[in-house]
Amino acid sequence: MLKNKKIVYFCQECGYESAKWMGQCPGCKAWNSFVEEPVSTVKKSAAGGKASIRQQSEPVILKDISLKEDERQTTKIGELDRVLGGGIVPGSLVLVGGDPGIGKSTLLLQVCRNLTENGSSVLYISGEESLRQIKLRANRIGTFNENLQLLCETNLDKVREVMERKKPDVAIIDSIQTMFDEEIGSAPGSVSQVRESTNVLMQIAKGLGITIFIVGHVTKEGNVAGPRVLEHMVDTVLYFEGDRHASYRILRAVKNRFGSTNEIGVFEMRESGLEEVSNPSEYLLEGRPENASGCVVACSMEGTRPILVEIQALVCESNFGIPRRTAVGTDFNRVNLLMAVLEKKVGLHLASSDAYVNIAGGMKMTEPAIDLGICLAIASSTKDIVIPDKLMAFGEIGLSGEVRAVSMAGQRVQEAKKLGFETVILPEVCRGSVEKEKSRGIQLVYVRQIQDAIRYIMKG
Repeated sequence: MLKNKKIVYFCQECGYESAKWMGQCPGCKAWNSFVEEPVSTVKKSAAGGKASIRQQSEPVILKDISLKEDERQTTKIGELDRVLGGGIVPGSLVLVGGDPGIGKSTLLLQVCRNLTENGSSVLYISGEESLRQIKLRANRIGTFNENLQLLCETNLDKVREVMERKKPDVAIIDSIQTMFDEEIGSAPGSVSQVRESTNVLMQIAKGLGITIFIVGHVTKEGNVAGPRVLEHMVDTVLYFEGDRHASYRILRAVKNRFGSTNEIGVFEMRESGLEEVSNPSEYLLEGRPENASGCVVACSMEGTRPILVEIQALVCESNFGIPRRTAVGTDFNRVNLLMAVLEKKVGLHLASSDAYVNIAGGMKMTEPAIDLGICLAIASSTKDIVIPDKLMAFGEIGLSGEVRAVSMAGQRVQEAKKLGFETVILPEVCRGSVEKEKSRGIQLVYVRQIQDAIRYIMKG
């Protein structure tokens, strides 16, 4: 065994440390998640030395801390600023995760271009690509000025020395799994290396006021690779979602100390980089089929943004003893629950039928407000009734068949009116929350039970 080294065991799921191997982690209860890794027993100082004199810390009175209104810095990418809560907070540590090839490096390089145009100094540190590779992607995106500096390095000590010497306003680490500390004997990307690297970057960000974006690889389950403590240490965790073979991308915040986690940003991948989709509803409703049964438009809220999506359903007789049920883009168990409500309360015979429910465009919606749209689409396909193209519906369905209230009904109606819809089916209990002046020019159909909504589409 090496001098000043010891062997410890880390949980790959949560980062729990143990002196011996255990079959089940006491922290997260995961089985067979412990790995053996050597760690250094030499304590390093904040400046990188082997030992240092502890500096005296003094508490600060809360009311003496001043906050500036212009503390946030905009990236000139409206969708990203929305997800971040209004812009970049100086000294924050932001983790960006996503599948390979989804566009993480492209998005951050576009952020670098916009920030350098505003006069900010940016340091892009890459441990995966060469300078020529970054230059090729930069030529595709646009022109850059001298405020952007590139560094290809994986040694954490050298990275820290450059950042302390250059003191950039913003730094990009691509990626955290390639950084390594020489004092830790394990390989780059291991639990101890990722945890130590993130801890060092967090000290730099808070101590020097440098905003640091960290790119993180994800596992096959979609989580950021490495210990779970990585997400606890950073200030913001962003996930880049979407099919790499499709053109759209969705940026979602799962943790944000400086804003809401309900907002999403929608982008479209083009040859020149990522382009913002300012109106996702219009983008997702393109190419809708005409005079087709089983199709209806519903509305879901993502934070403060209403998004209209097309829900498609196909119901047909089953050729097997057990009918097949499939749900794409929404909760499978929720679809089964709604089909049980339709069979019990409405009288639709669905027990011997195959049912396929899909949210067109590849979006994933789990808000209960799309329950009414799913029920209408299933009923439309079962009865082979065409729902008018200019009709939109939203509302939560209870087990008794009642249509329950949803939040921000007025904003949903306004989004439908803006996109040219003529009729909206919504819960009766939302009548008071919809302003009459803003709803002029669009027909509002209030329903109490799911039977009322199905009766309306069958009549019309």
